[in-house]
Amino acid sequence: MVNETIRAREVRLIGVNGDQLGVKTKAEAISMAEEANLDVVVVSPKAKPPVAKIMDYGKYRFEQQKKQREARKKQKTVSIKEIRLSPTIDTNDFNTKLKNATKFLSKGDKVRVSIRFKGRAITHKEIGRKVLERMAKETSDVARVEVHPKMDGRSMFLVLSPIADK
Repeated sequence: MVNETIRAREVRLIGVNGDQLGVKTKAEAISMAEEANLDVVVVSPKAKPPVAKIMDYGKYRFEQQKKQREARKKQKTVSIKEIRLSPTIDTNDFNTKLKNATKFLSKGDKVRVSIRFKGRAITHKEIGRKVLERMAKETSDVARVEVHPKMDGRSMFLVLSPIADK
């Protein structure tokens, strides 16, 4: 809230240099701000009485937007990559998938390793679980298991997340 949009009758006013000016009426605060060619901006509306500061509102908004842009730049998005295996995967194929998984994990992505059971293979879930546990064991130096192997319909999956560097 700025200048005329302030609803409170009284505000605790802070000057341009950060010095306390005490509790003033809304009209007094606005007149003091106009003398300095600035605005009255409410910085803490929930306080009793609300805390307002004399400052340049345009500059204040610009600073706030700049902070938000910086915060957005610093945040990191984590995507989930999926690797599909079969219960009867051969050693070389497994090693290729393992290389891909470690590559994804080193880039900071999570990896969802899934096994799709076809036909009667679903009766031997323990074979698929062994393959997933082997994948978890092989990637244990770069990843930790976030979701342990579990069934979801005809497929079993496990989620690996990269170990954060300290």
